[in-house]
Amino acid sequence: MHEPSWTGGYACQLLGDVIEPCICCSRGLPGFMEERLCHLEAKSAARTGVSLLASLFLLLTGLSTGQRVVTVQKGPLYRVRGSHITLWCKVSGYQGSAEQNFHWSIYLPSAPEREVQIVSTIDPSFPYAMYTQRVHSRGIYVERVQGDAVLLHITELQDQDAGEYECHTPNTDEKYFGSYSAKTNLSVIADTLSASMVPQVLTRAEGEAVSLTCEVSKSTAQHTHLSVGWYCLQGAGKSRAEEIVTLSKDFVLRPGPSYAQRFLVGDVRLNKVGNTTYTLSIEGLEPSDQGQLYCEAAEWIQDPDETWKDISHKQTERTSLVVTSQGRDLSVDITAAESSLSEGDTLQINCMVGGQRSSSRHFQVLWLLDGVEVARLDPHGVLTWKEEYEERAKLGQLQAFKHSNTVYILTIYEVRLKDKESRMHLSVSTSTPQVVAGDALILLCEVQGVTGTVSVQWWHLPLQHLGPWVLVATMSQDGTLRLGSTYQDNRTRGSLQLEKSSSGTFTLVIPNTLDESDGGWYRCKATEWSRGQSWTKEGDTTVTVRSLGLGLHATLRSRIATVRYGQSFELVCQVSANYTLEEVPVSVRWLFQPSLPTSSFQELVRVFPSGILAWGSAQPRFKEKVQLMRTTTSFTLHIRNAEAADEGTFQCEVEVWRRNTLPLGQAAATTSSNLVGVKVMLPESKLQVAMQESSVEIADGADTAIECRILFAPNNSQFAVTWYLLPPAPADENPLQIIRADYSSILEYGAEFSSPAQKSRFLSHRVSSTVFWLHILSTNAGDQGRYYCVVEEWLWLVDSWYKLGEGASGRTTLKFKLPGHELQLEKTNHNISAREGEEVTLPCLLQGARLPAARLSATWFRERSGHTRPLLTLQHNGAIEYPWESLARRMHLRRPTPGDFSLTLQRVEEEDAGMYHCQVQEWQQQSEGKDEALQASGRSGYIQLTTILPESTVMSRICSSPSLLNFILYLPLVLVLLLVLAVVFWCFKFNKSKKSYATGDQLLELS
Repeated sequence: MHEPSWTGGYACQLLGDVIEPCICCSRGLPGFMEERLCHLEAKSAARTGVSLLASLFLLLTGLSTGQRVVTVQKGPLYRVRGSHITLWCKVSGYQGSAEQNFHWSIYLPSAPEREVQIVSTIDPSFPYAMYTQRVHSRGIYVERVQGDAVLLHITELQDQDAGEYECHTPNTDEKYFGSYSAKTNLSVIADTLSASMVPQVLTRAEGEAVSLTCEVSKSTAQHTHLSVGWYCLQGAGKSRAEEIVTLSKDFVLRPGPSYAQRFLVGDVRLNKVGNTTYTLSIEGLEPSDQGQLYCEAAEWIQDPDETWKDISHKQTERTSLVVTSQGRDLSVDITAAESSLSEGDTLQINCMVGGQRSSSRHFQVLWLLDGVEVARLDPHGVLTWKEEYEERAKLGQLQAFKHSNTVYILTIYEVRLKDKESRMHLSVSTSTPQVVAGDALILLCEVQGVTGTVSVQWWHLPLQHLGPWVLVATMSQDGTLRLGSTYQDNRTRGSLQLEKSSSGTFTLVIPNTLDESDGGWYRCKATEWSRGQSWTKEGDTTVTVRSLGLGLHATLRSRIATVRYGQSFELVCQVSANYTLEEVPVSVRWLFQPSLPTSSFQELVRVFPSGILAWGSAQPRFKEKVQLMRTTTSFTLHIRNAEAADEGTFQCEVEVWRRNTLPLGQAAATTSSNLVGVKVMLPESKLQVAMQESSVEIADGADTAIECRILFAPNNSQFAVTWYLLPPAPADENPLQIIRADYSSILEYGAEFSSPAQKSRFLSHRVSSTVFWLHILSTNAGDQGRYYCVVEEWLWLVDSWYKLGEGASGRTTLKFKLPGHELQLEKTNHNISAREGEEVTLPCLLQGARLPAARLSATWFRERSGHTRPLLTLQHNGAIEYPWESLARRMHLRRPTPGDFSLTLQRVEEEDAGMYHCQVQEWQQQSEGKDEALQASGRSGYIQLTTILPESTVMSRICSSPSLLNFILYLPLVLVLLLVLAVVFWCFKFNKSKKSYATGDQLLELS
C-alpha cells in the first residue's frame, strides 16, 4: 500500500514590536476662473450707457451664442482674514483676439457707489493708490488660466478687502452686444479655527500601541464643517508627510494608502470624544510608523455654487515617535530531517537563529503550522502549547525545547494527517477594475495545488464602509450555489453567477452593479477538504464603480435668442459624461417658463430612452408645433411658427439609468442644464398719428374739444388712447394723465382728474375708427396748457392681446379769450402764517362798481412745487364745486358782502402751505333765452401761506407724554400712602415706648 507523502511546512517566527508607516496627503488649490473688467472713470459714461442697454437686452432675450457674456464666481463668498484667496472670471461669446483682457475693481461697503480699481491685465497704471503697493509686490495679481479666463489672487486677505468685486472686459467686438462685466460679493471673517496637541517624545517597541489626542475647535458665525487628519513626517529632511487617517468634512473616515489594510482590521482608529477632542490610536506598531506625528484641522464652507472650499488650516505641534526593534539583524532558518513521511513516522524540525551577539541575547520563538500557532517558547525558556496540542504533548507525541541559544527543536512523534501543511495557492484578480454603475463586475479566484475538493466564499466590503464584510455568494464542495441575503433579489443587480472552470478558477459575475457602494474590496476565501481535514486561504482585490452622475453635464444652446413672430427656432441640449452615453439609457425632459412675472417652470414633453413621448398638460399647444430630434450626445427641440406666448425661458433636464435595468424605475443620475431665454419679436407696428401742432382759443367757461387723429394703422388693430396735459409755465414739464380709454373702451382717470367734478368735465369720445376727441366742459383758467394724446396699437395674436407700438400726437394749446374789461380786485400780496389746527382766512375783495344784473363766479387756486391747482369754484349760478373732496369740509366762502370772496380754511394742516390767489369773473345774459356770457375777469394778489407747529404749552407737553402724565396723576397718591405709613409707624413706636416706661415704673415699685 502506497504511503502518503509529507512535506515540511512548519515555520518559526520571532516576535517584536510593530508600528505602521505614515502616509502623505497632498492638497491642491481648487481651480477655476472667470473674468470681468473695470474701466477708468473717464470712460465710465460711455460704458454705463452701453452696459445698461446690453444688460436690458440680456434680460429680455437670455444668453445665446454670439453674445459676449462675462461670468464671475458666484457670491456671496466668505473667506478668512490672512488667507490666500482666488476669484475666477471668464468671458465667452466674444469676437476678436483669443486673448481677452480683464480689469478687476471693488465697491467698498463704505462707498458702495464708488468704483476702486485694483488690477488689470493690460494697464499697469490701473490700480488706485491704496492697491498700488500690493499689486507691485505681487500681494495681488491676476493669473491667466487661458486666453478668456483668469484668476484674481489675493495672497493675504485683509479686512479692507471685503466688498463687491467687479470683473470687466474691454470690448473687442465690432459692436456692443452682451454683458461686459459681472460682480460678486466677498466678506472677510475672522479665523477662529484652533488645533492643539501637547508635544511629546515617545518610545515604543514593535507591536505595542500608541494613542495621541488633538483638540480642535471653531466659533465661526457661518455654517462650516471641520476635517481632522493625522500625518507623519518621515525621513531626515522631514519633508514627506504621509496621511494616517482623516475624518473628512462629510464625516467619513478615510485611511491613507499605506494604512488602508490596518484601518480595515481596526489597528488604526480615529475617534471623536466630546465636541473638540480627536484621538488617534495605532495598535501593533511597525518600524515604518516612526517619525514626527501631528494633527491638522481644516475648516470648510459651502459656496453658493454648492462646492466646498477650505478656508482655514491649522497644524498642531509635533510628537516624536521612536519605534524600537531588536530583530532587524536577525536571520531565521528552518530545516526538517525528512521531507517525505508516512503516517506514524517521527518528524524533527530545527529552527536556527543567527545575529550579532546572539549568544548574549534572549529570543522568543513561536512554532506555526499553516500560519496558526502550535507552541511558544518565551525568552525565559517557558514552553506553552496551544490548547488543541496540549493533550498530544502530555502523551509525549509532541516535544519542543531550546537546544542552545541559537537552535530550537520541535519533534512530532507518530505524525498524523492533520499535521500536513496544505500546498494550496490562491490568487484573486478582476478583469473589470473600473466600471460604471450598471456594468458587470467579473471577479476571478484561481486555486492551484489542491488534492482534495474545494469550497469558495466571496465577500464584499465597500471602500468607505466600517462595518463587517458582507457575504456575496458561496459554492460548496459539491458545486451548490448559495447567495448572500443582500444579493438574492435578481431585480437589483441581476442574476449573480459563480462558476468553476476546469483550470480551478472560480469566476463571480455581478451582471448589473448598483452604484458606488458596489465598489471596494472583494475577498475570495477558498477551503480545501481532504480526509476530514480542511485548509483555508484567502485573497483580496479592489474594484471601482463610478456613479452615472460623475461628470454628467447638460448645456442648452440656441442659435438665436430673438426670433420674429411666425419664425421657427430650435434649442440644442448637449450632454456630456465621463463615460460613453451610447451604452446607457438616457431620457430628456424639456421645461418652459413663460415670461409672465408669476409663472413657474412647466413640463413641455419628456422623451424616454425607448423613444416614447409624454406631453405635459400645461402647454398643450406645443404638441402641434414641436419637432424632437436626437443624436448620441444631444437632444434638439425645434419649434415652428413662434408666437408671443412662446417667449420665456427654456431648460432641459437629462436622466440616466443603469443599463440592462428593466423596467427603468428611478433614474440613477439627473442633471439640469443652464437656462436659455427666448424673446419673440411681435409684428412691427405701422401706426402713424397726426403730429401737427395747433391751438384753441375759447372764452372762460365755454366748452371745447381736442382732436387726436390716426393717419394710418392696419384694419385688424385696436387702439388705446391716453390724454395728457402739460400745464403752462412755471409748472414743470411732467405731463398729467387726464383719462385713458383702453382697447376695450374701459376708462381710467389720472390722479389729478379723479374727483367727480373733474370726471364730469373731461370726457373721452371716439368719433370714428381713427378719430378721438377729448371734451372739456365749463373750462376755467386751471384748464389752460398743452394737450396731446398717446395712441397704443394692440393686436390679438392666438391667445391674447399684445401691444405692438405707440405714437404721440402733436400738442394742442388751449388759450382763453380775454374779456372786454378787467375787474378791480385787491392786488396786494400777503404773507400769512397760521399754526396747525387753527383757522385762517385768505382775503379776496372785489373793488369798484359792477354791471347791473351781472352775476359773479370765483375760483381759488393754490400753487405748490410748480403746479397750480383749482381748490374751489363758485359758479355764477351759486353752486360750489370742490375738485378735491378731502378739502370740502375745511374750505368755506363766507361772503359777508357780495364783493367779498375770502376763503376760510379750518384746522390748518402742514400740507396747506403754498401760494394762493383767486380769480373772479362777471357774467351777464345778453338777451332773453340765451346763455350768459363772460363780461369781465380779474385776479387777486398772491397770498403766501406758511404753516407753523402749534405752540407747546406745559399742559400740552404733559398730555403728549403718557409717562409724565402718569407720574403727575399717581404722585399725590404715593405721597399720601407714604404719609399714612409714617403715621402708623410713629403710633406703633409711641405705644411701644409707653409700655416700656410703664414696665419700668412697676419694677421700681416692687423694689
